[in-house]
Amino acid sequence: MDASGFIARRLRFGGKIAMVSIAISFLVMIIAVSVSAGFRAEIRNGISDLTGDIQLMSVDMNYINEDSPISSNPSYMGDIMALPEVKGMTPAVYRAGIVKKGENIHGVLFKGVPKDTSVVDTVRLGVSIPTRLSDLLDLHAGDKMLTYFVGENVKVRNFNITDVYEGIMDGTDNIIVMADIADLQRLNGWESDEVSTIELALAPYSRDVAGMRRVTDEVGMITLENASDDDDNLVAASVISRYPQIFDWLTLIDFNVLFILILMTIVAGFNMISGLLIMLFRNISTIGTLKSLGMTDRSIAKVFLKVASVIVLKGLLIGNAAALLLCGIQKWTHVLKLNPENYFVPFVPVHLNLPGVLAADVISFIVIMLLLLIPCMFIARVDPAQTVRAQ
Repeated sequence: MDASGFIARRLRFGGKIAMVSIAISFLVMIIAVSVSAGFRAEIRNGISDLTGDIQLMSVDMNYINEDSPISSNPSYMGDIMALPEVKGMTPAVYRAGIVKKGENIHGVLFKGVPKDTSVVDTVRLGVSIPTRLSDLLDLHAGDKMLTYFVGENVKVRNFNITDVYEGIMDGTDNIIVMADIADLQRLNGWESDEVSTIELALAPYSRDVAGMRRVTDEVGMITLENASDDDDNLVAASVISRYPQIFDWLTLIDFNVLFILILMTIVAGFNMISGLLIMLFRNISTIGTLKSLGMTDRSIAKVFLKVASVIVLKGLLIGNAAALLLCGIQKWTHVLKLNPENYFVPFVPVHLNLPGVLAADVISFIVIMLLLLIPCMFIARVDPAQTVRAQ
């Protein structure tokens, strides 16, 4: 029988305050990790759905006129699609326009993509507008949207608003109106195989900053080396170069979360240190008796560390359960709202990243237990002759 385990099961540690402190620390850590992962997933996926992860475009592309179309099917597209990180390709047409309602005007960027053939849509010149444009010009589903396009000649179109979508970029100056690619190709006078960009969607595991840059370099190299004489001169640009401020902001959030994890681990560790010291002071006579019976300092330390580890584990489980409950409520109800002009999303996003949660739990538990070795050094200073005599 393990003597240290037997004794540990019979020691009482009145560490309720320490356990509550640890539970709160783990609650804060798990929420921080989940919210950080939520912002990362919500914003990166939203940007990917809106503009793609990588864009192939003409070197002289501009959104003002119709002078820079490219082919939607260059000869090397098969080589690009063969990359394991590339999961999809979407041709798109971009055109800048000015929306007018009454005396109010606002610049927007139209994006035309192939229409979903599985959905029956009989609305001619139908567009989907973001909530920000809807609020700015008081436009709603079913309204007409008078738009001017400036180029060599001014063109006017009266679009029909089919719906209003929650734009991930509503907090920026980029107001993107979604349209049918055929409508914008007719507007520009282009053929059905002429587009502004070719947008590539990457696998989720490649959507981090390093991954997107690496794949962008690979796509650019394929474009440069495999292009035939008949292909357009294209360049590959990642979404990072288009929205650098958003990715810098996500990096700042990750840094803040790391700071919170370190701070909460230290707070929980020092609360447990104070609790364990109190326990050691209360059991000085027990420590002296165990020493007089021949137990080593290491074996006695194992006794108290086992008792403390139970408190840490209970606090960890309680904190995790509370955090997962709160995250689940927020995930399904979006009860906590945000201003999208400052945070890019209208609510606090949460993503239950279980590997990240488990990693935070394991690392924090190990660090706390290592910190508890500090008060265990007190055991070596206990003189069994004095403590037994004091009894």
